[in-house]
Amino acid sequence: MLKNNRQDKFLITGIGITSNIGQGKEAFTSALLKGSSVFNQLLRPGRQQDGNTFLGAEIADLVYPIDFPKRLLRSASYSGCVALITVKEAWDEAGLNNFESERIGFIAGGSNFQQRHLQQFYHKYQTNPQFLTPTYGFSFLDTDVVALCTEYFGIKGPAYTVGGASASGQLAIIEAIKTLQTGQVDICIVLGALMDISAWELQGFRALGAMGSDKYKDEPQKACRPFDQNRDGFIYGENCGALVLERDGLRNTIKPYAALTGWALVMDANRNPNPSEEGESRAIEKALNQAGLSPADIDYINPHGTGSPLGDETELKALKSVKLNRAYINSTKSIIGHGLTSAGTAEVIASLLQMKATKLHPSLNLEKTIDDSFNWVKTSATDHEIKKALTLSMGFGGINTALCLEKYN
Repeated sequence: MLKNNRQDKFLITGIGITSNIGQGKEAFTSALLKGSSVFNQLLRPGRQQDGNTFLGAEIADLVYPIDFPKRLLRSASYSGCVALITVKEAWDEAGLNNFESERIGFIAGGSNFQQRHLQQFYHKYQTNPQFLTPTYGFSFLDTDVVALCTEYFGIKGPAYTVGGASASGQLAIIEAIKTLQTGQVDICIVLGALMDISAWELQGFRALGAMGSDKYKDEPQKACRPFDQNRDGFIYGENCGALVLERDGLRNTIKPYAALTGWALVMDANRNPNPSEEGESRAIEKALNQAGLSPADIDYINPHGTGSPLGDETELKALKSVKLNRAYINSTKSIIGHGLTSAGTAEVIASLLQMKATKLHPSLNLEKTIDDSFNWVKTSATDHEIKKALTLSMGFGGINTALCLEKYN
């Protein structure tokens, strides 16, 4: 494979984040570096089920910009409202108001991410379907959140969704790079959509053995513990992230967060949720090769690390197989939970904000690691200047993605 060069670098020039630990970059960064989490019993309507207690972390009341049109918000799903707020933060930071609308693209990572919204419709109108609001006729489609954002921001370039389960957020970044490579647009916005799941999906994940059990129902702050010996599954967390990507050299007036220098998408040829060490290793190696980096060049890793018994062990074996146990490693999910479709984008944002702060956030509940040979950031923040980072995402159905980020000089 040809190695990367400067003309193949793509810059991240805007960030937006809405998370259960804070709305906006400043609040999110502060809570992240302090290791402040809000895990508790899930209380949003539609997430309760008789006999089961589902734990997770939910976003507090949203603060809307004063100029947001109420017409759009009235008919938008919760995922759509969070998307608008999150994209606006990235849009404003990147200074896109006067950019040609036909040269801006929009790609949302995620599919089937409005399940609770739809479930609430069923519950409300099941006895009176004739009174169903007309907006339901399009709100269940995978175009809805994309259409909502493109209408508000006036985006007229290519816009669509991509589904990669828990790898959707990173998959959307890779797809955005392709639209820039082919010259379809000059700027592409990536949305890691908030996956608004209901009790049905929560129970399904629990039945699979993927999501945490009732083990910590009386101590929810201890439930999310990726890479710890006492983990027993992922803990859900509401999150949404947005990035602005553009080709290096497009504008000289914007200071980028970082350059994306390597990326990879690898499939396992496997419908089932079990992970593959071989597939994860191949994704890592391809991304490093694309970036022209050796394992020794990477000084920070933001892993997928969900807290599942098999997934965490497989990921560490893959990292070790490509000699990547020297770099610092921590777990963003230990603080914000697993956002599913949004996870990959939110964790890239966490990596970039740590790069800017020259500090690595703690890994909550990482008391007894499953492999002590790695350079863990445990329960206290660590000073470190990230120069070259690797972030990973994996999804059910055998999808593995990897991205290389480089501090921009």
